[in-house]
Amino acid sequence: MDYDSLRHAADSWGLLYLFGIFVLAVLIAFRPGSRRKADEAARIPLKED
Repeated sequence: MDYDSLRHAADSWGLLYLFGIFVLAVLIAFRPGSRRKADEAARIPLKED
């Protein structure tokens, strides 16, 4: 494979791949029940051991 073919693959399929990861992250963040888990994770640094 030469540079031009790798660049073409990264321009087209790489963009779609990263967009898919973004959509998945948004869906996970806004699914029902995730607010409680996010609030618990936000309080981890404040917990006493």
